[in-house]
Amino acid sequence: MTHAGTVHRVGIIMNGVTGRMGTHQHLVRSILAIRRQGGVRLDGGDVIMPEPVLVGRNPKKLEALAAEYGPLRWTTDLDEALADPSLGVYFDALSTSLRPAGVRKAVAAGKHVYCEKPIALSADEAYGLYVLARDAGVRHGVVQDKLWLPGLVKLKGLIDSGFFGRILSVRGEFGYWVFTGEAEGQPAQRPSWNYRKEDGGSIILDMFCHWRYVLDNLFGRVTRLSCVGATHVPRRWDEAGRPYACTADDSAYATFELDGGTIAQFNSSWCVRVRRDDLLVLQVDGTDGSAVAGLRDCRAQSLGDTPRPVWNPDIPSPIDFQQGWQMVPDAGPCDNAFKAQWELFLRHVVAGDPFRWNLLEGAKGVQLAELGLESWRRRAWVDVPELEA
Repeated sequence: MTHAGTVHRVGIIMNGVTGRMGTHQHLVRSILAIRRQGGVRLDGGDVIMPEPVLVGRNPKKLEALAAEYGPLRWTTDLDEALADPSLGVYFDALSTSLRPAGVRKAVAAGKHVYCEKPIALSADEAYGLYVLARDAGVRHGVVQDKLWLPGLVKLKGLIDSGFFGRILSVRGEFGYWVFTGEAEGQPAQRPSWNYRKEDGGSIILDMFCHWRYVLDNLFGRVTRLSCVGATHVPRRWDEAGRPYACTADDSAYATFELDGGTIAQFNSSWCVRVRRDDLLVLQVDGTDGSAVAGLRDCRAQSLGDTPRPVWNPDIPSPIDFQQGWQMVPDAGPCDNAFKAQWELFLRHVVAGDPFRWNLLEGAKGVQLAELGLESWRRRAWVDVPELEA
């Protein structure tokens, strides 16, 4: 037992933090933001204070990052960091192909593990990481940030309230135009490895891990799927301005069957120009009402507010279909989604609070991506078997 007011200092090895997501979402907007707010407060007055150590392969980038946001500790020697008993948590934001080796090392060193998704390139390897961490008795988790987006939090509130009645369908539109990097002044917004299969790139591998936890947590377990992928843009230019052949899929069009009969359709693309409310939009239709949720906002239309359209293409529509939707109010202040999950994981590590978003959930995401690729290859519906805990 600890006394009230104890500060629990949690050393965190942040591997791969010089990347875009690692720097902005995990270091700056999560761990450093938690430090600025005075830590994570526990019942009884105790506080969890994260103490990050930056790890990577490029000493110049690490030194610059540590100076800009610190001073912070940094090292290029992962083994040295894993041997440090003051560092109890290993966080991995490396590219997917490098992640399993780091996680295995961390588990062998007795560290609690938290990592970005996808957690591996294959379902077997992903499930093996879960089994390894489970059997070692370390605490483990995977980033599933979209569950804490304000728009999806409001959508979950509508589901829990019974607003929809029986949910019939979910339609997801995700993506935006990623510049090829060819034209001067139009750099690509995503790293070049995303478009090379040999380096772990694939929008199916990337985004189906997200759609799995969104569907499983909000609407029901995925039981079957049909998927078609595409590489719409065959050539792009890398960070050094060199052209390269795109070998990974940059778009995917999928249908999922869920427990209970709900049908979900998701379009995911880096080759689409946005004319919708947000970069991610989910429309949920039920017998008693519908809702459209983006990253931050959610609008709902009840059965009583639903218009009665009649098909007549010969005249301008007499109905403004943008009307009749009510903005779902905020339930309270919403924090950064990555930070919100980090706080829950730190509570899990220090106080043993429940944390269901573990490496098994990460393996389910990789499983769905792998089955999506199989469905595309076979041009067939594919069943999604349950993974044993």
